[in-house]
Amino acid sequence: MTDELFGPRHGAPVEDEKPRKSRGKKIGIIVLSSLLVLMLAGAATAFFYLNSLRNAYEESVHTLDPEETFPEERPERPTRTEVDEDGNEVEVEDQQLNILLIGYDVGGGSGESENLAWVPNAGRADTMMWIHIPHERDSVQVMSIMRDTWVTIPGHGEHKINAAFSLGGTATAVHTLESLFGVRIDHVAAVNMYGFQDIVSTLGGVTVNSPVAFTSRDGYQYHGGPQYMNASEALSFVRERRAFDGGDYQRVANQQAFVRGVIGEVLTPGTLANPARVHNLVSGFSPYMTVDQGLGDADYLAEIGWDMRNVRNSDIEFFTLPNNGIGSAGGQSVIWPNYGAIAEAGEAMREGWFDEYASQR
Repeated sequence: MTDELFGPRHGAPVEDEKPRKSRGKKIGIIVLSSLLVLMLAGAATAFFYLNSLRNAYEESVHTLDPEETFPEERPERPTRTEVDEDGNEVEVEDQQLNILLIGYDVGGGSGESENLAWVPNAGRADTMMWIHIPHERDSVQVMSIMRDTWVTIPGHGEHKINAAFSLGGTATAVHTLESLFGVRIDHVAAVNMYGFQDIVSTLGGVTVNSPVAFTSRDGYQYHGGPQYMNASEALSFVRERRAFDGGDYQRVANQQAFVRGVIGEVLTPGTLANPARVHNLVSGFSPYMTVDQGLGDADYLAEIGWDMRNVRNSDIEFFTLPNNGIGSAGGQSVIWPNYGAIAEAGEAMREGWFDEYASQR
């Protein structure tokens, strides 16, 4: 594994000796991998049944320092929970999984003051998603959190939530979110936005159902509804915020639409049955990924992917955490948090009905 920003491409596809079993595992891992990279990596680790490609992933993906990834264990840090047959919470080793997904942009971010302390070359926290995989591994809920949400960051007072990264790195960001939701974060993954281009190029373009019509600052025109996008158009689509009165509200909606389009393209026979395409997705995107050591372990990720082998695009729910709208604090525009919605979301995760919570948003 490497801690450098960009690593070389490695590995080559080999023949699968057990096509039926490997195909099932491949589908499950593709679903999980898609979520770990803003749902944009698609098949980033779909190849774990191929040893050479598994090694390529572990050598190319970047890993965070384990001592700086998560906050120190403390009595008030949430524990993993599940619900027994009587509806009572009980501690478990590891059933539900909660993953903090960060999108950062070294070329098209929203401001020099939003650098991530642990990302080289002025990376900026432009996207934040909470990925929830329930105990049953039969669905996935993806909750976008508005980056300008005004919250208390432990040890630093009130700030926009994405400031947690620059103020104290990943551990502070995890501490902040765990304190808000009362739910433990198990893994962290960060994605360089430029990886979008490589994914879309490898897929040969992607069809995205754009929520609205607009023209990006790069001059690309998008109409409302499904449309084909090449790599450059896709990157501009997920970056754009100035074209909308709602700013980040619409950008978040566009990112969710793009992610669903990529997942839909990945989970097609044309991708799943094409070893060369899967290899290119992996080798092209892995250098843009930064993960905790757990997600850097190919075997561990493959095990989770196998458990999720039956998850399909329709089983993945996207929504944005409800908030109380735009306001002003500290001389800047902010998003007011809806603490009632935050408390309900945390309760839903702890008690095992977060799928219902997500479907109502």
